[in-house]
Amino acid sequence: MKMNKNIISAKFLRRPNRFQAYVEVNGEEIMVHVPNTGRCREILVPGIEVLLRAEPNPARKTPYDLIAGYKGDMLINIDSHIPNKVVEEALTLRRIERLKKYNIIFREKVFGTSRFDFKLLMEPYEDIRYPQEYFLEVKGVTYEVNGITKFPDAPTVRGARHLRELVEVKKSGRGAGVLFLIQLDGAVSFSPHDEMDPFFGESLRYARDNGVDIFAYSCIVEKDSITLDKEVPVIL
Repeated sequence: MKMNKNIISAKFLRRPNRFQAYVEVNGEEIMVHVPNTGRCREILVPGIEVLLRAEPNPARKTPYDLIAGYKGDMLINIDSHIPNKVVEEALTLRRIERLKKYNIIFREKVFGTSRFDFKLLMEPYEDIRYPQEYFLEVKGVTYEVNGITKFPDAPTVRGARHLRELVEVKKSGRGAGVLFLIQLDGAVSFSPHDEMDPFFGESLRYARDNGVDIFAYSCIVEKDSITLDKEVPVIL
């Protein structure tokens, strides 16, 4: 997925709250928006190089979004709006092996009282080994230590609820899955971050035990693009 807006480099200074950060651009300190409510503490370290995406909207208080940061030589995308766009592109191109038979893609669809990121359909219905209708939830992953990636990096009651609601989708006879999009390259495994949010880990294992599919994919991340790459082993 290409990013059409202007991308520039900056030096990260500090993050006083979840939504704002201060960076240095050409010797000038400016405030930017952070499109990620997670902590990202292992990424947003004072002095590191970050990437900013220009957002030329006169109604905004900040001229840029902080979308990525370098952790050593590794570039990690932290934009929480990106995962659904990357996954939608991959679904359209049939790059997710276990979901490639689904040829109709809907965004933000409701099942019962829940809203999921994607609803997929197989039309015409030609392979009875798969349910005709499939609901998919996407979670963006930015936490990494020595190639081991985990989610979440902050407690998420909403995330755990999504997993338990996917079990209800599965019980209805439909397909259900959660895809963890790892917003970096070089991941060797994915696991729930039990130390950060034990209930989320419990909910993920409950979903697994009740037939919900669990996917994890790494990405190729460049300054002006991010693309779904390889499936990564899930260790529960």
